[in-house]
Amino acid sequence: MTEKKPDLQAAYSLTSPEESRRLYAEWAGDYDESFAAREDYQLHIHTARAFVAAGGQGPVLDVGAGTGLCGAILSDLGVGPIDATDISADMLAQAMRKDIYRDAIEADITEGIPVRRESYSGIVSSGTFTHGHVGPEALDELLRIARHGAQFALSINTEHFRDAHFADKFRQLETGHRICRLKLHEVRIYGDMAVGPNKDDTAWIALFEKA
Repeated sequence: MTEKKPDLQAAYSLTSPEESRRLYAEWAGDYDESFAAREDYQLHIHTARAFVAAGGQGPVLDVGAGTGLCGAILSDLGVGPIDATDISADMLAQAMRKDIYRDAIEADITEGIPVRRESYSGIVSSGTFTHGHVGPEALDELLRIARHGAQFALSINTEHFRDAHFADKFRQLETGHRICRLKLHEVRIYGDMAVGPNKDDTAWIALFEKA
């Protein structure tokens, strides 16, 4: 099998947890420079600011934390404590070097997160709900570990939102009185300096509370 070169197109075409671990193990060391800085990546900033504007507070779980880009913004905005979870141990190792997280939890969130029920007052995720990564099935596990009234701020790639039927899942959760105060607003994933083929991509920021 041909190994995927670590870039956005490879990330979007991932098909298994094993592929994810291999790709991000190779990408972790220079992810911030080779991707985030070069492509003027902005989604983590939008997500963190939306969480704070909605009144979010700690303890927070940063889901799919990667190298800690979103966590760093949250920390700068005075949010804490923050824990990080990611499928990639190598990405988590980079995140922990930023000295912003209380704990690192290696986990495939589609299989479960090894923490107790109702552990967090906030759940934040930037860049994880996207092509080749995580779909709406993971929302149940995130709700399990969230406290009553916990604030969520989740970025969801706009095309992935449509293709994976996130709207149906949110409707189900609202009807079942598991979430409330759902708001969606669209943001650009990249800034004006982006030059890649995905430079005009957008994402929904889903803000809601656990009922």
